[in-house]
Amino acid sequence: MNNLKGKVAIVTGAARGIGAAIAKKLAACGANVAICDLKAEWCDETVAALKAFGVEAKGYGVNVAASAEVDACVKAVLADFGRVDIMVNNAGITKDGLLMRMSDEDWDAVLNVNLKGTFLFTRAVARPMMKNKAADGTQLGGSIVNIASVVGIMGNAGQANYTASKGGVIALTKTTAKELGSRNIRCNAVAPGFIQSKMTDVLSEDVRKAYMDTIPLKRFGTAEDIAKAVAWLAGDDASYVTGQIISVNGGMIG
Repeated sequence: MNNLKGKVAIVTGAARGIGAAIAKKLAACGANVAICDLKAEWCDETVAALKAFGVEAKGYGVNVAASAEVDACVKAVLADFGRVDIMVNNAGITKDGLLMRMSDEDWDAVLNVNLKGTFLFTRAVARPMMKNKAADGTQLGGSIVNIASVVGIMGNAGQANYTASKGGVIALTKTTAKELGSRNIRCNAVAPGFIQSKMTDVLSEDVRKAYMDTIPLKRFGTAEDIAKAVAWLAGDDASYVTGQIISVNGGMIG
């Protein structure tokens, strides 16, 4: 198991689903975790589950698309935990529809949460991570893991806003890795394929079957599959990995 003992992680969109699974995996590896979602009370159940691992955990309410709220959230985490070593940008929404019928509001909402939110939290944690140093002055830096998507690589009909946001996350990941690498801050992304979740449960059986036909492993992924990849990227076992997009998709695409 990847050893994250004593490290402090922030996970957005962590009240449920993939975000909660990521938070639990990081806690199981020894990390203290700040759980962020739109309302702090939504995080209570996940906070309780994390504390069972013997780590510190606290929930924070934040709109990831609001700059002032993001800055205030990171400031609060630093006050409560003293540092930030791991940032997982997981918060995301969908508002699907054909491009010709998509409203400005649906476009803006998805880009604001999925892409702008990732940018805002990355910017907010960069400086605190730069201050992470060992007793001998060695730059400890940190690890940023962004949750992208397979459709950000290959596109998907009916998801112009979502695919654009996740393609943007991929490009942002690569740029962040180049800009912050000299401070030993790594930035990578995990690109999930078809993962069983509330967001995918609403899809029709025909759509689900069509996806299954494209997956060589012949199963849909789980939140735990994504959490394992994130935990690896967050820890020292991936200390020479940055600017990479790790596809966890059962072989849908190479």
